[in-house]
Amino acid sequence: MEMSNHYDAIVIGGGPAGLTAGIYLSRARVRTLILNEGAVGGQMVLTHEIANYPGVESINGYQLANVMKKQAKTFGCDIQSNISIQTLNLEGEIKQVTLTSGKTYTANAVILTPGGRSRTLGVPGEAQFKGRGISYCATCDGDFFTDKEIIVVGGGNSALEEAVSLTKYASKITIVHQFDHFQAFEHAVEEAKANPKIGFIMESKVTAFYGNEKLDAVDITNLKTGRVERFNTDGVFIFIGYVPNTDFLKGKIELNQWGEMVVNADMETNVKGVFGAGDSIAKKYRQVTTAVGEATVAALAASNYIHQLKTEKNKLVIEAN
Repeated sequence: MEMSNHYDAIVIGGGPAGLTAGIYLSRARVRTLILNEGAVGGQMVLTHEIANYPGVESINGYQLANVMKKQAKTFGCDIQSNISIQTLNLEGEIKQVTLTSGKTYTANAVILTPGGRSRTLGVPGEAQFKGRGISYCATCDGDFFTDKEIIVVGGGNSALEEAVSLTKYASKITIVHQFDHFQAFEHAVEEAKANPKIGFIMESKVTAFYGNEKLDAVDITNLKTGRVERFNTDGVFIFIGYVPNTDFLKGKIELNQWGEMVVNADMETNVKGVFGAGDSIAKKYRQVTTAVGEATVAALAASNYIHQLKTEKNKLVIEAN
């Protein structure tokens, strides 16, 4: 293995968590490589406006991603985008990542920040109006729908709890759910039903999105009758689940029943020297700020781990002499 291909730490994933890890590690003089399968920034780049990032009044996700990327590079972090991982070996003191291009990189520590994605409906118009009327995050985008009439899709705890949360902004909310009953806890169902701003369309699905510059209507199909109705709306929030990008980690680290990485307080997985952060770890809240915080902890813990390894090696060399 060429020395140029060996790093102190490799970060897999270039979203807000991965970029933060790169910033902290590189600033601590830890030789770091970020490997990212897509464009740098992850899901953050799909956010039209971020207005709740501390210290920043308003910025779009693409701009924030570029600022983070520039910071990481300024401190000396190497970044490779649009790569594909062929094999990943996390066991032992030296971890190894081989890309489909044939390049192999090694490191003493690995921070996994592959992120995740909201489960989508997969119907016509959804991709077109994502970020232009369609949202998957009430905390991120709720304020943009003040005094608007919106639709919430889903019937689990997230859908009902977020619908109630959105009543702080929206004038009217219609929950569309495919079954005749909800899968949420009873208290969440009762709270949603008791809110005068919330209405319900059951046994139905949103089957298409329409608009010009932004979303302005949807088709809702009744699953019992097959009848399709066009509904005007200012926005749609979709809460039908979340998918962590961890398929490539199955059998390599501990994942829970939802495929999320299990980490301790130091963001370390069950494999020594392997850490996790961001939207793919087991947690309740998924925000840019939570990802940044977790990655800070992971980077500091990884830096300490690498320092301890080097100290032990130096001690053995001294004793050997």
